[in-house]
Amino acid sequence: MSAPPLPKYRVDESNTIGVLVVSPNSRLRLQLREKLRQPRWNLTEAASGAEALEFLHELVSEILLLDPLLPDLESSEFSAMVREQFPSVQILTVNAHTGQLVLGAASPTPLSAQLTEVLYCVGNAQPNSISPVQLRRALAGNDGGIRGIRGMVGDTEPMQRVYELTNMVARRDTTVLVTGESGTGKDLIAQAIHLISPRQKQPLVVINCAAIPEPLLEAELFGYVKGSFTGAVQSRIGRIHAAHGGTLFLDEIGDMPLSLQSKILRFLEQGEVQRIGGNDNLKVDVRVVAATNADLYGLVKQHLFREDLYYRLAIFPIKLPPLRERLGDVEKLAEAFLARFCPGATLSAGAVEALCRHSWPGNVRELRNVVERASIFVGGEHEILAQHILL
Repeated sequence: MSAPPLPKYRVDESNTIGVLVVSPNSRLRLQLREKLRQPRWNLTEAASGAEALEFLHELVSEILLLDPLLPDLESSEFSAMVREQFPSVQILTVNAHTGQLVLGAASPTPLSAQLTEVLYCVGNAQPNSISPVQLRRALAGNDGGIRGIRGMVGDTEPMQRVYELTNMVARRDTTVLVTGESGTGKDLIAQAIHLISPRQKQPLVVINCAAIPEPLLEAELFGYVKGSFTGAVQSRIGRIHAAHGGTLFLDEIGDMPLSLQSKILRFLEQGEVQRIGGNDNLKVDVRVVAATNADLYGLVKQHLFREDLYYRLAIFPIKLPPLRERLGDVEKLAEAFLARFCPGATLSAGAVEALCRHSWPGNVRELRNVVERASIFVGGEHEILAQHILL
């Protein structure tokens, strides 16, 4: 039986774009509301900085139109708070008297021609002249690309979707399930979610559910009290508790024993952990990111994974594409690895052709190994040839 449909997040012309208007001036808000009445624009209004910050925590906003004359906060202070907590939000300052827009709060720099056209099209007679995709790319920086993820290379369409989903969910506390074949970079997405989130200054605790023997995994996750089992000579907190205030990354969650899955579900639902041998429930504030290369729903049907835990983890799924589905990124990835293993070396046209013909069952990890091997075979030369590419 095939898995039930999970929420789909796509970048296409039908998506709405969240816009937050922040101004105590009801006339200005009405003006902007009239301009932003197309179905694809999801408009929210706030009359103060404090109210706007509440909305940003609750709603997905990509553009913030700011009247600098706020009743409760200096516009520079408010803008700094937004940039720190919600780095993917583009702030555009609105002059309530002239209606002129400038890029960045309290900044004299005019909008680029592209952004001016994008915002002008909201009230244009031809509403379909600029798509949400083009708008997002313009807001990301006028190079036509969505902001990437540190440590990840590639700008093909499948990766653009991954970057956007990651940036979209990172500032929330939503549980994320990252799926994809082995070697696609699931750990990099988990790290990016943590580093972009408001929890970035708190710990990122990683536990590989497949690497720790089942008898020890519970103790690692939940901790234990002194004397609870042989060898427990002192009390110890678990990895979940160690992640308090930060992010817990449960890698290879599909390998978690059934006996522990109910306890993980309880922790996710109640925000509490109980150490082995202890009676006290300890409250923890932890954001969870899980990852797997397994078919979790298939494991559910085999009664090897709890269905309720599956749905609790898959609130916001991000699926990483295999490398064979983004072959357009192979050359850039290879060049990035080559710069690491053999600085100054280049790839010949024959080497690139050989790399792009391969199907890459081992994904990015396999490509890295191939490039490292080639950097050894090239010896003292400075150009990787097709003969150096051993697949």
